[in-house]
Amino acid sequence: MQAHEIDYQIFGEEMQYVEIELDPQEIVIAEAGSFMMMENNIQMETIFGDGSEQQSGSGLFGKLLNAGKRVLTGESLFMTAFLNQGNTKSKVSFASPYPGKILPIDLTQFQGKFICQKSSFLCAAKGVSVGIEFSQKLGRGFFGGEGFIMQKIEGDGMAFVHSGGTMAKKELAPGEVLKVDTGCIIGFTKDVDYDIQFIGGIKNSLFGGEGLFYATLKGPGTVYIQSLPFSRLADRIIASAPRSGGNSREEGSLLGGLGNLLDGDNRF
Repeated sequence: MQAHEIDYQIFGEEMQYVEIELDPQEIVIAEAGSFMMMENNIQMETIFGDGSEQQSGSGLFGKLLNAGKRVLTGESLFMTAFLNQGNTKSKVSFASPYPGKILPIDLTQFQGKFICQKSSFLCAAKGVSVGIEFSQKLGRGFFGGEGFIMQKIEGDGMAFVHSGGTMAKKELAPGEVLKVDTGCIIGFTKDVDYDIQFIGGIKNSLFGGEGLFYATLKGPGTVYIQSLPFSRLADRIIASAPRSGGNSREEGSLLGGLGNLLDGDNRF
């Protein structure tokens, strides 16, 4: 497998986008809906799956099978390929779907494989394979937040994934264990052992507010953690959304509408 060599630059702090510079005839593949802008020489085409070399040589059935696997990871059957059909370098940009950071992954530095949460893939050089990683541990599958299936990115090129909030990178020594909220994992290298552990304690389980399980990541390897999983952000938005009748959460308080004026919510 030989992926296209692409140059890139990441812009922004909390609402980032990545700008990919393509040489003539170079291609970058991207998740549907991540496109932001492109120069005139770039041609866009919808393709089955990820368009990697190993898929193109597997026949129609192989392409359908690999594309179908992507549905299990929360992605669509189709991806978009962006080809520089001009004679000079051209640029195309892709944006994060929610506030957070874009993580560039050079797969040659991770032994050709990186495992990440579902729906985190943003874009990659043509030749990079985006597939699924099955968990063989029941506890991890039922209680790990990501289920039995995670996403795997394989190849020898550049790939980009997105995370929520602030990102932390941890280098784990052999045997070193890191305990993490199950939703806060972005991804990890293939040698990291990922499992689920019960928090324990009646008070912790019933009143702790952190769930019943957390993830344990055992080295050696590299782990990336996000401070704001999209599920946590969505829960906060839903909890603050107006209820039936148009009432927001604050309107049931003693101050009611006056409280909204004081806290800056001036809707009438």
